[in-house]
Amino acid sequence: MAERAVDQSREVYDRSKDALDASVATLERTFDAAGQGAVAFNRKIIDIAQRNVNSGFDLAKSLAGAKNLSEIVELQAAYWQKLLGALTSQAEEVRALSTKMAAAAVEPLKEQVKRGVK
Repeated sequence: MAERAVDQSREVYDRSKDALDASVATLERTFDAAGQGAVAFNRKIIDIAQRNVNSGFDLAKSLAGAKNLSEIVELQAAYWQKLLGALTSQAEEVRALSTKMAAAAVEPLKEQVKRGVK
């Protein structure tokens, strides 16, 4: 009877250990995906910032070559119109990347839940 109790305890321990190991592996994959997503997100923000700074320098260069006030106003209006379109596009880029990051980070958890249900 004592041997049977020990064997049963060992089986329960082994199953619990396997479940814990699977959970830890899932968390590692989740954190890895989240980390990779954070890197991609930071790179996207830096890319957007660089594009916007370059656009500002392009405007400054154009303004320096303007011949009169009318041309300055025209250049600035065109810049702001272009910038508004760029900001809308950039917001979409960030939204799409955020959605992709969230899906990638949650995927290991979904897989673990599916395995748990089975």
